[in-house]
Amino acid sequence: MATADEDLYPRKILEYMEGFLVSKTLFSACELGVFELLNASPRPMSAAQLAQALSTSEDGTERLLSACVGLELLTTHTHPDGPVLFSNTEMSRVFLTKSSPKSLYHSIEYSSRTIYLCWHYLSDAIRDGKNQYEKAFGTNSKDLFEALYRSDEEMVKFMQLMNSIWNICGRDVITAFDLSPFRCICDLGGCSGALAKQCVSAYPESTLTIFDLPKVVRTSRQHFVSEQDERISFCEGDFFKDALPPADLYILARILHDWTDQRSVELLVKIYQSCRAVCSVCCAGGGVLLVEALLHEDDSGPLTAQLYSLNMLVQTEGRERKGSDYTRLLTAAGFTHIQIHTTGKIYDAILACK
Repeated sequence: MATADEDLYPRKILEYMEGFLVSKTLFSACELGVFELLNASPRPMSAAQLAQALSTSEDGTERLLSACVGLELLTTHTHPDGPVLFSNTEMSRVFLTKSSPKSLYHSIEYSSRTIYLCWHYLSDAIRDGKNQYEKAFGTNSKDLFEALYRSDEEMVKFMQLMNSIWNICGRDVITAFDLSPFRCICDLGGCSGALAKQCVSAYPESTLTIFDLPKVVRTSRQHFVSEQDERISFCEGDFFKDALPPADLYILARILHDWTDQRSVELLVKIYQSCRAVCSVCCAGGGVLLVEALLHEDDSGPLTAQLYSLNMLVQTEGRERKGSDYTRLLTAAGFTHIQIHTTGKIYDAILACK
């Protein structure tokens, strides 16, 4: 008779062991241009046709395509007398091709070429309690954003990452609360301007200023925000060092998770002192909108936020936090009216007013 231990099958553990194989299959298929080529093709293609067009080996290409079918990223078409043909699934067409407005291609590219390399040193990060840019890239990480933006190419990649994330998630967090009373809004660390565009689209009476480092502003103007986005303006500066432009509402989207509690309170105090005592339209005080991936209060999840917190360890000075943690930081900075809204997706929203 089999014992209880013999009946056990470690399905979850095996899945977790193989998780990096799944990620690298997705990363490689994107980097090689599989989804892009299939999207441009008027009909499904064989492994031999794809290999010839991509300048890859037919054997390796066939194995990659088969794995993508198993991951439900590709669909097969079989004929009795012909080779197996491949085409994109709808999910791949929408999220994995560069031309799609909801493309995650650049986010995947950044995950593969930057985050994945940092995660090679996760054990070291846990031992040391600090990010791993020096080991991964030979870059001094004393200045966090000098490490993140260690070259113009890397800065554009990071901005493309942010652009793709807010194209997917931005509308949910911007409309989690009614922000229409806040006519003058400032997005601190607004980066590529994707969230700013979501904001002015949702609130057509509002204007928005993106406040970011000078080189980020220049790149955003060059690649991401056009003159047609007339309700979006820019202000150059470092939000820890320079005066903030006056506003009814400040947005901090995926900003505080980069920093320690001490630095977060320092920035929130500065925002509290800068935001208008009374909103220019309503009688409420000015405020701040935080956008972050919130951890459950009982430490049970969500798994994505828990993994993101490990990523903050290998890449930044910060961490993901619970709603109560952000409430504590906001209260320490002087904010009194604090509301938390969970979206059920990756990112949640917290609105705090004077």
